[in-house]
Amino acid sequence: SLSSSGGAGFLIGGFAQKMFELRPKNTAKYDYCTYRSMSARAVQKEIRVLGSAERAQNCARFFKTGPGQYGEGDCFLGLSMPELRKVAKKFQELVFSDIETLLESRWHEERMAGLLILVLQYQKTNDVQRKQEIFDFYLNHRAAINNWDLVDVTTPHIVGTHLLSRPKAERAFLYDFARSGNMWERRIAILATFPFIRAGKHADTLDIAEILLDDTEDLIHKAIGWMLREVGKQDEKKLKKFLEKHIRRMPRTTLRYAIEKFSEKERKAWLKK
Repeated sequence: SLSSSGGAGFLIGGFAQKMFELRPKNTAKYDYCTYRSMSARAVQKEIRVLGSAERAQNCARFFKTGPGQYGEGDCFLGLSMPELRKVAKKFQELVFSDIETLLESRWHEERMAGLLILVLQYQKTNDVQRKQEIFDFYLNHRAAINNWDLVDVTTPHIVGTHLLSRPKAERAFLYDFARSGNMWERRIAILATFPFIRAGKHADTLDIAEILLDDTEDLIHKAIGWMLREVGKQDEKKLKKFLEKHIRRMPRTTLRYAIEKFSEKERKAWLKK
């Protein structure tokens, strides 16, 4: 089980060599499966070595894991993002079955490590089919992407980048996500447009933002405002046109985020509208 795997496990190098040397005849399939499962366990072991009980407690508070909060039930081991990125880089060759083990973990950092590995694999390959496989795997395991940092750190790099050069029809599911009852799918929808914005393509961001304006979740209000602010960095007139059209139904948090780069005088004027 995942809970018991943290206390045991082997680092891959020496263990794999020993497995090869001791392998009985006609057990190649067994050896391969054992080796692959130990790869995921090696990641889990490394994460536990780096964990901090104090930081884990702080993370649990920061990511709102209490009853009724958005991160209810999420569990932390207490690693920093730089530490997790190092772990992901070390184990970036993991196969999907190992990554799936990480994504199914109750531990936030193990899920993050699995997602970061997918990002590295997507960025590393130039093979179109392989990119599609990673994209599909990511979306098929989106149940594991259940906190805002998991979305923000990975969705733009896989979903957004993948869809950037695709026809609008292939981006249609983002609009379904924007209307989803699952808050994290809604956040995926708007964050996936970040690479579009950077490429000077704002239509999807504005259309999805409009769908989400009536959302009741503060985390969605913030995400919309953030993406609108990014649009405004490139085209302030376009942002102001959107704000003028929707100012009466726009959450105040969204507005504050969207106008953050405006002058103090302009910000005060917009907040009075």
